[in-house]
Amino acid sequence: MTKGVRPMAEAAVPERARRHRELQQARVGGPASHAPERLSNRLVASWQRSEDYGVPLEGIDPSFVGTFDNESLFFECGREVLSGLHRTLTNEPVSLMLTDADGLVLNRMSGDTALLRALDAVHLAPGFAYAERTVGTNGLGLAIADRVPTVVRAEEHYALNLTTYTCAAVPVLDPLTGQLEGCVNLTTWSSQSSDLLLALAQSAASNTSALMLARSRGHRPRPAQRGEVFRVETPRLEPGSGTLTTLGPAWTDALGQAGAAIAAGRIVAAVGEDGTGRATLLAQALRQQYPRERILAASPPAPQDSEAWIGLWTPELGKPDTGILVRDVDRLPAWVTEHIRDLVLQARVRASGAEGVPFCVTASRFESIPAALAPLVEAVVAVPPLRERVEDVMPIAHHVARRARGRDVTITGAAETALRGCGWPGNVRQLVDEVTRAVGHGDVLDVRHLSADVLSGTSRRLTRIEAFERDEIVRVLTRPGISMQEAGEELGMSRSTVYRKIAQYDIHVPRVGA
Repeated sequence: MTKGVRPMAEAAVPERARRHRELQQARVGGPASHAPERLSNRLVASWQRSEDYGVPLEGIDPSFVGTFDNESLFFECGREVLSGLHRTLTNEPVSLMLTDADGLVLNRMSGDTALLRALDAVHLAPGFAYAERTVGTNGLGLAIADRVPTVVRAEEHYALNLTTYTCAAVPVLDPLTGQLEGCVNLTTWSSQSSDLLLALAQSAASNTSALMLARSRGHRPRPAQRGEVFRVETPRLEPGSGTLTTLGPAWTDALGQAGAAIAAGRIVAAVGEDGTGRATLLAQALRQQYPRERILAASPPAPQDSEAWIGLWTPELGKPDTGILVRDVDRLPAWVTEHIRDLVLQARVRASGAEGVPFCVTASRFESIPAALAPLVEAVVAVPPLRERVEDVMPIAHHVARRARGRDVTITGAAETALRGCGWPGNVRQLVDEVTRAVGHGDVLDVRHLSADVLSGTSRRLTRIEAFERDEIVRVLTRPGISMQEAGEELGMSRSTVYRKIAQYDIHVPRVGA
């Protein structure tokens, strides 16, 4: 018999089914004594989802995808971290894996050949998808669904042929965007001690995120999610301030779509890239329809704070004088989205015959909206990225500058050319941050006050040396009145080299002398 593998008696199948029914009873309010106390609500909810997905108890139906991005920063850093950890665990019966955000296994390392053969038998191998939807409750699938470190031991797995294993998995978020990149998963025999398994997985995930940040051109990490719940006030319309009510046709059209859907009592989702103004658009549309009512906007919390966060705003859901906007629902744990769905449906029942429940959400794509919430969405409004709304750049820039300084700010022609020419990968959020920082120099915003990220368009990752070189070139070229010859002399480069570097880093500094 293969080391560590325990045969499953045929009698275990009906016993397993009986236990599953008891867990369902516990979920829907049946006798709590029927379910083992050690099982958390998260596990019970995961089992219920697994059944809803149609995952069989007796086994798994493997889904082989095969292709994946092996050149991403996450894969590069995760593989390096796991390789180092693997060298210290060569003689241990542990398999180390990376998965993407959809549960696709990207790689696998272990020095235990018996464990590897057994994992092959259950298709826990590179190229196979191991999300809840595919194989039911398991460590990596639940970690991805709820976005928190997770251990699933032996009988806690949904499928019978996974009860031989214990899995510890920890999600990895992009340190700059906060997007879920995937997870680190450690798997061992269920007969082995798992006390340190989660600690090892957490260390590997943390090191992966830190390495990603170190290789991301020195940008600051995205602040941790705080779960803010705040009231959206009516914006003050100041003449000449360039408020967001004066934007171009793309924004105006999206705002009109959202307003019409809200007026019809529909639940609306605004989708688009981060920083495009999805929440602002929905807040404006809600305010247009409900000018005197409260509008509450809720941003996702850290997953471990979800329970308290829900308690802050859900009591307001369905009240006739309150509109609710939940941002970034694609970053919420699965159990939270299920709870929100139930509350929205209950609120709709209570509001039967009324205008409906003012409830809106934002997400990166409609496909990213969690399965529990997607069926509730009755209208989808796409918010275009800022690079497709060039006419909005200067109205937003003037508005932000005025708000930051408390008075009108002059933006020079050269600075305007640079602002309009930037691709704004961070969208409106990046523009707001850039202008807020730049106007700290005074009441005139010139091109020399703009950062190198705005004045160059290279999309590849730069090394620290390359980033320093680019920033120095931009600093010199934005000096008023400097010629290319003078710039080369200060940089210690020939004129032709300066031109070559400008092309290499895609630097676009307006009105540089010849």
